[in-house]
Amino acid sequence: MRCDFADSLLQGYFDGELSGRKSAELERHLRHCDHCATELVDLDLLRDRLQLAQLYEPATPSLRWKVNARLHTVAPTTAASQPRLWHWLAAAAALLSVAILLWRVGRGPRGDNYQAELAGEIVDAHVHSLQPGQMNGIASNDERVVEGWLEGRARFAILVRNFANDGFELKGGRVDVIEGHAVAVLVYERNGRPINIFIWPTRERDSPPRTGSRQSFRWLDWRKGKKEFCAVSDVDPVDLERLHQLIESSA
Repeated sequence: MRCDFADSLLQGYFDGELSGRKSAELERHLRHCDHCATELVDLDLLRDRLQLAQLYEPATPSLRWKVNARLHTVAPTTAASQPRLWHWLAAAAALLSVAILLWRVGRGPRGDNYQAELAGEIVDAHVHSLQPGQMNGIASNDERVVEGWLEGRARFAILVRNFANDGFELKGGRVDVIEGHAVAVLVYERNGRPINIFIWPTRERDSPPRTGSRQSFRWLDWRKGKKEFCAVSDVDPVDLERLHQLIESSA
């Protein structure tokens, strides 16, 4: 898939309007294209900014009077036509209710089931990264190089630390796609086994670590400083917890 073709699908993918086949095709493209992944991050950031911005202003009495006056001049005045207006309003209200319901359903539950589904998708992304040539977008153990590369693509600040002296060597980073959003990934290595740390912004409160497993991999998820982290690997769970502590203490 070429980038110009992907660009035409990004908005539909972001809004959840693509078919399953098109979504899968675009997701495969996003794993290899930093440009399109960055565009997806920009859409996500724009949505968050619009939600946080105080854009709503109540209409002044004079404006409401002017609007009502204009409506009276164009609205039908016959008794026979008035029910049609109310029918139209009722239909619009019904469509709005359906849209709100679909929006809520589309967001999905935010409890244990949601967390398990999210972790499952992250583990799948970890497994995909184990394929040759998929692990790193930038292969380096230089903290500043990896930090600058990720920040330029993920569009949010990421603190990168190399814990080689503690047995966790920084190997690089990449941008991945989780739940349709581009996330930053730090790659570490412990005794020859890779550990992926998925990182993305969140508005949720800080939370203690939660753990689980899928296939032969374990995941450890936590929130700190308006960011969510999820570490995935097949290393010993003690090592995963140790890396979590190192990351938290370096923040």
